[in-house]
Order: sequence, then structure tokens, then C-alpha cells
Amino acid sequence: MQVFETGSVHLHWSEAGDAAGTPVVFINSLGTDLRLWDGVLPHLAPGLRVLRFDKRGHGLSSCPPAPYALADLVADTEALLEARGIRNCILVGCSIGGMMAQTLAARRPDLVSALVLTNTASKIGDAASWQARIAAIKADGLASIAEGVMARWFSAAFRATPELALWQTMLSRTPLEGYIGCCSAIAGADLTALSAQLDLPVLVIAGGQDAASPPETVRAMAEAIPGADFKLIEHVGHLPSVEAPEALAEILNTFIQEVS
Repeated sequence: MQVFETGSVHLHWSEAGDAAGTPVVFINSLGTDLRLWDGVLPHLAPGLRVLRFDKRGHGLSSCPPAPYALADLVADTEALLEARGIRNCILVGCSIGGMMAQTLAARRPDLVSALVLTNTASKIGDAASWQARIAAIKADGLASIAEGVMARWFSAAFRATPELALWQTMLSRTPLEGYIGCCSAIAGADLTALSAQLDLPVLVIAGGQDAASPPETVRAMAEAIPGADFKLIEHVGHLPSVEAPEALAEILNTFIQEVS
């Protein structure tokens, strides 16, 4: 297990592939850890340096008290990339990970050469709905919302498989403070102006059955980003890396080849 201390948190990270290859950094969604990308990695093209990590309050990373701001999560990522000597990476972010990726790309263009934004948006939900979610899990725990979250994350076909239990368990075992902290970060984030000013290659991916970040919302963000390309993976929900890892990897490989 690899751990990096930023000064305020300990981040669990994992690196694989070619140390001299094109760096590709993956950022997870709310309520998941770096295993979110397990199914994708075997299908990526050779010659890549792949870095994954658990954001604060998730997985094996430390969990400071809530709330968090998006800037906190971005600063953690920035510090990790600096420590690992990563520059000009292709940054792949899902959901809140996509918001982190956009913010870091705008803040540190020397660290990020291209973006892949999957199942995310410039603004996700509204503050009132996130505060309602926070109140619910403070009262009854994460397990109380897990079934509803699974319905937003996955297609009906996937929810009928035994694999669903693994992801529901991952969500339920997320540290409560970490989940609440990241909910607060999303509630306070509106990247509409920032998205429109991004100046680097951007690929945006949506899931046709995504109830958390509906495809029309994801497409609208793509249309607001100058020169962004948009891809839709039909019949999958919020986490295409779980439901369609080969299809997602194929899209990633093509984009990485184009921008490397």
C-alpha cells in the first residue's frame, strides 16, 4: 500500500504501467474508491503510466472532519501529482472527480495536458438537495440511502446482477464524514464559468441510463467547453467503468492516442 502525506491528509495511491509512459491519472466518484477503475485498466493500451488514488474521506485515505470544499480536494490532487513528479498528464475524472479534474486543469495547466470528463457536469444538483442528503445520512447512516443511490448509479440490467452488492457495500462502508464532506464540496461548486474557459483537449462521456448525471446535462456541459468532443455509451448508468469497462477503455485509448 502506498501512502502520501499532503500535510493535512494521508492519500492512498496506486501506480501501474510504464514509469516512462504517458501519465494518465484517474479520479473516482463520490462513494467509491480507486477500485472503480479496476475493470478498465486491463483494456488500456500499453505504454501508459497509470496513477489512481482515494480522495480524502474515501477508501484507505484519511478522513478529516467535514465539510470539505472542492478546492481542498483539488489541492490534495495537485500535491500528489507534484510529489509523484507527474506533468502534462491526461486527467480522467468521474462525477465529483470530473469537477476536480476541471478545476485542477484550469489552476495548473502545466500538470494537465488533456481532460476526460465522464458522467459529470459543471454543476451537479443544487445545494438544497445535497443538504437534504446530508441530513438523511446524519440521521440514519449511509446504508439508508444506498438502494436509492444504486438506482441512480446503475442501469436496471446491472442492478439485477450479483455484482450490485459489491458496489452497494463499497458505498455503505465509505466513512460518513468523508461522504458528507464531499457532498458539501459538490453543493458549493458551480464550474459553469470555468468550464467555458477551458483551453485544452477535452473528451466528455455520458451514460445513456445515468440518473445521477443525466446525459442531456453532460452533453450541455460538453457544448459549453470550447472544442470538446462528446461520446455517449448507451445502456449504462453513472459508472461506465463498472458496467462497460471495455467500451470505456476503447474510447479512452482512442483519445489518448490523439492527444499524446
